[in-house]
Amino acid sequence: MKLSVIMPVHNRETYVGAALRSLIRQRDAADLDIIVIDDGSTDGSAEAVRSMMGEASCIRLFRQENMGVTRARNSGLGRLRPETELVSFLDSDDISPAGRFAADLDLFRRDPSLELTYSRMMLVDRLDDETLEPTRDSNSITVRGIHLSAAIFSRRLVDRIGSFDEDFAQAEDTDFLLRSFEVGPRYVLPDTLALYYRRHAGNMTRQEDVQAREFMRAIYKSMKRRRADPSLKPIEGIFELKKLADWRFM
Repeated sequence: MKLSVIMPVHNRETYVGAALRSLIRQRDAADLDIIVIDDGSTDGSAEAVRSMMGEASCIRLFRQENMGVTRARNSGLGRLRPETELVSFLDSDDISPAGRFAADLDLFRRDPSLELTYSRMMLVDRLDDETLEPTRDSNSITVRGIHLSAAIFSRRLVDRIGSFDEDFAQAEDTDFLLRSFEVGPRYVLPDTLALYYRRHAGNMTRQEDVQAREFMRAIYKSMKRRRADPSLKPIEGIFELKKLADWRFM
């Protein structure tokens, strides 16, 4: 199955190589197409990506002026190949665990009507970029949180949802996921571990005031959509937000 993975990059020279290697090692599980959108990086991010393209022809690199992560994601969607059947995402500082695609793609093979899998994520503060696994002394929690990389979308569902809302500075992923579930796709919630979310000082989500404001705006827009269109589905019992709210890294 042709799986396109969209990866926005902005000044992630330190991490992007490990992120790409975590995808490349899963080539046996999927016909991979890795779309890297360099969003105006001023460090060596693009060179780090190019250094891997010789060994992995499935990586495609596109560069643009810095326009923010939302537009970078949309640039990736605009570069999907006609033969792409499935779409996923991975941020350039995160890791896709070994076996992630083998587990969830099998669900699509067994059920052609399936439109979305939404798996679990592990938040971790220390990753070994050689083994691509959490270190023994890392702090971590595993949840079904709100993250694009936890999802694999069928191409037909992506076409129904449309593009990311470029009005969002953050929480564009929350808005996209809410719109995905609202349309009532055929989905499953596997216990697959879909990503290691790397907690570090440069995370966009550390901007807590912006994050909270944009998250609440995404929730409000979802409420408005469902009020205006009763055919849209409520989103209940999917995201483990209470578990996340009660847990903090030191």
